[in-house]
Amino acid sequence: MSLDSSIAPTTYWHALDDGRIQCDLCPRFCKLHEGQRGFCFVRARQNDQIVLTTYGRSSGFCVDPIEKKPLYHFLPGTPVLSFGTAGCNLGCKFCQNWDISKSREADTLADEASPERIAETASRLGCRSVAFTYNDPVIFHEYAIDVARACRSRGIRAVAVTAGEVCPEPRAEFYRHMDAANVDLKAFTERFYREIAAGHLQPVLETLEYLRRETDVWFELTTLLIPGQNDSDAELDAMTRWVVDRLGPDVPLHFSAFHPDYRMRDIPATAPATLRRAREIAMRNGVRYAYVGNVHDPDCDSTFCPSCGTRLIGRDWFELTHWNLTEDGRCPCCSSPCAGVIEPEPGRWGRKRQPVRLASLD
Repeated sequence: MSLDSSIAPTTYWHALDDGRIQCDLCPRFCKLHEGQRGFCFVRARQNDQIVLTTYGRSSGFCVDPIEKKPLYHFLPGTPVLSFGTAGCNLGCKFCQNWDISKSREADTLADEASPERIAETASRLGCRSVAFTYNDPVIFHEYAIDVARACRSRGIRAVAVTAGEVCPEPRAEFYRHMDAANVDLKAFTERFYREIAAGHLQPVLETLEYLRRETDVWFELTTLLIPGQNDSDAELDAMTRWVVDRLGPDVPLHFSAFHPDYRMRDIPATAPATLRRAREIAMRNGVRYAYVGNVHDPDCDSTFCPSCGTRLIGRDWFELTHWNLTEDGRCPCCSSPCAGVIEPEPGRWGRKRQPVRLASLD
């Protein structure tokens, strides 16, 4: 590899006694000889340091509704400029974005953009936030932070869509620059993480507790329910009790439907009844905001007042159909607050998805 504009130095690594260099960004702790790449594929050893090889390169940009991330309690109805890079530090057999997260092809990174260009584009398109998504921003840590800085200078928020597998020191630096996050809590057993996701559960739980205790980042959780793997009543009961006990009842949970993909094509799609059952278990255990995803269910996608049951925000897929909040974000019937980052008026973006080529905006 020769140095070019997509190669950036990194901080979180150290030299080992045996001549290798260990990457300290995520709990995988890849140990590399010169010229080797880590599991994520985008961090590599070059000239006796760990570098990021995809700085300023994207797999594509798109303006989405913020609800698609999914974030239901963060600037509802507003547009978000979404982008990702390539690679991932997990190895989920069920990955729904495997063509990006497992990409080893330079052609995947067809769009080039500096942090300032991304912030300028988001502002020009009227986006209230920029989301690091499609693959995990943990692995393009330096690029994501620089984009977040550039966006913040223009009053644009930064959103991370992540699996939460990151070490404590880089985690603290990363979330100092984030305004919101959706964290994949993929399951609630170490077996699932080890055998199906090629990761570990404990670092994710630590990230979630860190977000709750140490930051002002608004965050929501997503669990993709896979039949026979992470959808038992016992596991859902344990997970949702943990969420209420350790994170609080106001953290929204999204239970999303699996469809056969990547290396798990022999498992059937999740039945809608499974998602509704998970939602019922969560709410029975004290979760105030629980939703279903990847299926059409306007009732289970709507936000209801946890105190009196009034419908506060109606949703049909990613479009707002009902807005029933006071200017200060409270229920008009009982004055209970609706948790989240909610402005007096909702956005009007709707369910549109608008692909963007930055070069075409010149």
